[in-house]
Amino acid sequence: MLILLAFIIVFHITSAALLFISTIDNAWWVGDNFSTDVWRMCATNISICRAITDEFNEYQSIQAVQAAMILSTILCCVAFLVFILQLFRLKQGERFVLTSIIQLLSCLCVMIAASIYTDRHEELHQSHGYGMEVSKGQYGYSFVLAWIAFAFTLISGVMYLVLRKRK
Repeated sequence: MLILLAFIIVFHITSAALLFISTIDNAWWVGDNFSTDVWRMCATNISICRAITDEFNEYQSIQAVQAAMILSTILCCVAFLVFILQLFRLKQGERFVLTSIIQLLSCLCVMIAASIYTDRHEELHQSHGYGMEVSKGQYGYSFVLAWIAFAFTLISGVMYLVLRKRK
């Protein structure tokens, strides 16, 4: 039982770390001389970064991705705290339903964010606000980590739903 508990805790912390990295790091869309995320665009050859503001096309889509990723990260952290509390408060044999619901909401938020970015990436990178050609890029590792975090939060949400408290 102790090994299972340690695995669940490590899995949840890994999910949170993936969410933090994918939300913060500047690599959702990368090219030869630039990298961009949901916060800013950086030209790597001249080391200049520029914040993404309302002068960019599809700024509302970027804001939706920002909000969903932040909410997903917060919900994942809250779910971990609720799990720790439920670990000491639940009676033997009860399920971790509240933790599961919060973690599945986190999963939903990261899926929404990554789906919006996937759907709108062509329009997002056609903006003249970038000051350089960014449409000829590809998805970066932060974007991939967001989708991996989706899978991890989904799996941990289902694990919490199935898990019962034992001695």
